[in-house]
Amino acid sequence: MDDTIRRLKELTDSSDNIVFFGGAGVSTESGIPDFRSVDGLYHQKFRYPPETMLSHTFYETHTEEFYDFYRAKMLALDAQPNAAHRKLAEWERQGKLKAVITQNIDGLHQKAGSRKVLELHGSVLRNHCTRCGQFYGVERIVNSRGVPRCSCGGIIKPDVVLYEESLDEDVMAEAIHYIRQADMLIIGGTSLVVYPAAGLVQYYRGHKLAVINKGGAGSGLGAAVTVDAPIGQVMAQL
Repeated sequence: MDDTIRRLKELTDSSDNIVFFGGAGVSTESGIPDFRSVDGLYHQKFRYPPETMLSHTFYETHTEEFYDFYRAKMLALDAQPNAAHRKLAEWERQGKLKAVITQNIDGLHQKAGSRKVLELHGSVLRNHCTRCGQFYGVERIVNSRGVPRCSCGGIIKPDVVLYEESLDEDVMAEAIHYIRQADMLIIGGTSLVVYPAAGLVQYYRGHKLAVINKGGAGSGLGAAVTVDAPIGQVMAQL
């Protein structure tokens, strides 16, 4: 264990009100590609840019193409939690961790056993009819062809926040509450470039800020410790 990991372990061991704020890098070790890395979606070739295909406008104007891309690239139902997900769930069971705030939509934190998970961008596991509000699990999307339809004829839309759509105000308010109360805030697997989620960090009032991200992040945040490494490998040592 190197000195940086040892320092991180000292901070987590001495904390009993940890909040974790994570992004796509938390799930890459589970085999789910992120957007901005070398192997991410933004570096793959599609007919339209991923940001376009995952926008509200594209959903409205190219609905069938939206669902073709969504099924092919946004669903990873065989993925399993990695060491980062499992460690966070363990800390929650011990009473050390109070909330996971995530930009991910894959449900892996809950799969690992975490209960208090604030999903800023929604979840692929939840889907609703845009006409009658009927709930559908992800299997209905996976097993459908073209545009998935409810029994009432309405379109079944994933409960994910598309580009051009606003984040849920209640979820944001709850995330701010937990961050403000935290004695330690761990930022993991995110380059902190997606707003408004990235702006949540400013609400932290403590002095035990840790950043864990492969490829670096957090310069200028005044973090007590910064680890440039895959988060699963780091969390497995804590």
